[in-house]
Amino acid sequence: MKFEQPKQYLAVGRRKTSVARVYLRPGTGIITVNERTFENYFPRAMSRAMIMQAFDAVEAKDIFDVVTTVRGGGASGQAGAVRHGITRALILFNGEWRSALKHAGFVTRDARIVERKKYGRSGARKRFQFSKR
Repeated sequence: MKFEQPKQYLAVGRRKTSVARVYLRPGTGIITVNERTFENYFPRAMSRAMIMQAFDAVEAKDIFDVVTTVRGGGASGQAGAVRHGITRALILFNGEWRSALKHAGFVTRDARIVERKKYGRSGARKRFQFSKR
């Protein structure tokens, strides 16, 4: 007797220093992040809204269950990484959704990361106060 796994779509999303592995499965709209509920892991409404934007753009809110593992960065970067991963997984499911997601700006990875501190400076760009005398 052969058991068949339900079809799922795997995608990786990145933002700042966060990396999210997203598994998209047909279901009822349950989102799990690091084995915790979506609402429990992201207490800020802004982060939850950011993640749901990808589903709102293609009107596929309660069609999929999402299982995500996310590492690195803070809450904002992790939410962006999850949204990017969901977007990529939705494109794998239906390639016709790419134009709507691209138009919303979710397909492109946000490449902004923290600039490194340079020697001789107090920060990445800040200089010490200049004294002529």
